[in-house]
Amino acid sequence: MNDEQLLSAFQELSRDTRRPVKPRPHLLFDACQLGVVLRAVLFVETVMAVGALFGGGGPMEWVERLAYLSGAALPGTLGWLVVTCSSKRLLARLKAPAQQAVGVVLGAVAGIYGCGLIALVTSTTQAPWLASAAAGALLSAVLVAALVLRSKGRLPAETIARLAELQARIRPHFLFNSLNSAIALVREDPRRAEALLEDLSELFRHALVSKDESVTLSEEVQLARHYLAIEQVRFGERLRVEWAIDPRTGSAKVPALFLQPLVENAVKHGVEPSPTGADVKVSTQKRGSVVVIKVTNTVPSGQGRPGHGVAQDNVRDRLRLLHDVEAQFQTALIDGLYQVRMEVPA
Repeated sequence: MNDEQLLSAFQELSRDTRRPVKPRPHLLFDACQLGVVLRAVLFVETVMAVGALFGGGGPMEWVERLAYLSGAALPGTLGWLVVTCSSKRLLARLKAPAQQAVGVVLGAVAGIYGCGLIALVTSTTQAPWLASAAAGALLSAVLVAALVLRSKGRLPAETIARLAELQARIRPHFLFNSLNSAIALVREDPRRAEALLEDLSELFRHALVSKDESVTLSEEVQLARHYLAIEQVRFGERLRVEWAIDPRTGSAKVPALFLQPLVENAVKHGVEPSPTGADVKVSTQKRGSVVVIKVTNTVPSGQGRPGHGVAQDNVRDRLRLLHDVEAQFQTALIDGLYQVRMEVPA
């Protein structure tokens, strides 16, 4: 399946385990995400810019004070981000109040560190050590509080997404069609009927068993294979599937149950309404530090049956929750080819 036109269109657009009861350690502030780093630096620099206004004087004096304050604040901020990122596994083992306390203490240490750098450069004998520690603790407390609120805001969104996934996965007509296909094959081809039931069992096991926040891309590809294998029995030659999986992309972290709704959409809007069927292609490719994931399908006469976009919105939101600004989600319909194109960190 050739998707060169789709690619040009995009360029134009700017293991599953059974541990049900034991709560999983949860990291409140993950400083390793690019979006968190950018927002933290911008927040601290904005506070410094406002603080520099209190000295009075003209614009040049304000610029000088801002440079002085930034020279102390930015190294401390970056130090706080580096330390919290490198020690996030240790922080995740602590309870939520302890994590917040550690973040505030690290902020005080970062403030002292920044003050020490300024004292070293200016050779001053009256460095504001206490004020720097208090300012660092206060700024880090605000950052930690914002990240805690972000974490709490993620929970209802993930719960709603989870319910939507389960409803999409366990549609009665899909189950009945699959079982009817298996019944029809029992006498004609018992091995094929057994394989279909195994695929169906694997699909429902992934849908019903509680999942972690993220899984590997290889797990999601395997789940999509099970789903398309079931639909292949139902549609036969009308469903033509092509896989182009880069083995280097298997370890990329993605939201649980994010790929199956997209291939389901490809079948629903590409294969079902067309008497001649459709081509469905799933591809992954590693490009530097980015993994590109594509789900492409042909649509009847270039026009697919319009949907509500619930599955796509679900996937888009969960990609952004997991990877923030590092995740990309785009769609395009060009000359009878519909494609969903995603990017996640490798």
